[in-house]
Amino acid sequence: MRVVWKPLHRTPLHAIDRKQVAARLAEIARDAGPYAANRARAALSAHFAWLIGTGAADMNPVVGVPKPAPEERRARILTEDEIKAVLGACRDDDFGRIVRLLLLTGQRRDEVAGMAWAEIDLVGAVWKLPAERVKNGLPHDVPLSGAALGLLTKAPRLEGRTLVFGQGEGGFQGFSRAKAAHDKRSGVTGWRLHDLRRTAATGMNEIGVLPHVVEAVLNHISGHRAGVAGIYNRAIYATEKRIALDMWAAHLSAIERNARLSRYVRPGFPETDAGCDISLKR
Repeated sequence: MRVVWKPLHRTPLHAIDRKQVAARLAEIARDAGPYAANRARAALSAHFAWLIGTGAADMNPVVGVPKPAPEERRARILTEDEIKAVLGACRDDDFGRIVRLLLLTGQRRDEVAGMAWAEIDLVGAVWKLPAERVKNGLPHDVPLSGAALGLLTKAPRLEGRTLVFGQGEGGFQGFSRAKAAHDKRSGVTGWRLHDLRRTAATGMNEIGVLPHVVEAVLNHISGHRAGVAGIYNRAIYATEKRIALDMWAAHLSAIERNARLSRYVRPGFPETDAGCDISLKR
């Protein structure tokens, strides 16, 4: 929120009105997409509600400003043919690497787009997300598969820049334009970047990863990981998460190569013998 609403930072609270809010939301929708603008609107409205409660503001200028896009519950999952087309359309640039990492890790768009070099442990092959960058406010370790590690190892480092993607201030911007060009190359339409997270979760389940391990990969504190048990199991799940993401990366690689995927029993897979083998037969 601090970044997207920066143009209003120097404006006194009493001087911020609906016209300014609506204009800025239109800019956010243009640059980052209408659903990002919805999130920005919700964050600003909540902030002003708090300011009113503290007596720092008398009114909420967001009230009456319509959402940039109607909210709808999504269930879109990319098929294997669509996954292949989407990955095949990725270029060797920031957006292409972001799309691949979204599929490989199953993490959220803004978490990947705002990734900092200080969060990446290339030796330990793990991405350490700090609590302040995570939706549920809890630190989250994401094991990096060989494919994910390779992307980050080869990513260019701009001198004096602490973030992996983007230029100037903040993480990667311009999602709408980059995705429109990407869709034109891939021929796949009607999907959003967040659908890659759902696709990764569903795909891991389909290749034999247990639901509570998928929840751990996604950093969902619900179901098997709710309450005290989730806190104490955080370290235990590190191994399961690494195996799950390695399996998923191998699965994605096979989809790209049109390799045949076959099921087999994987000895030593934590709490289950389910697994996924990648046959190189075409």
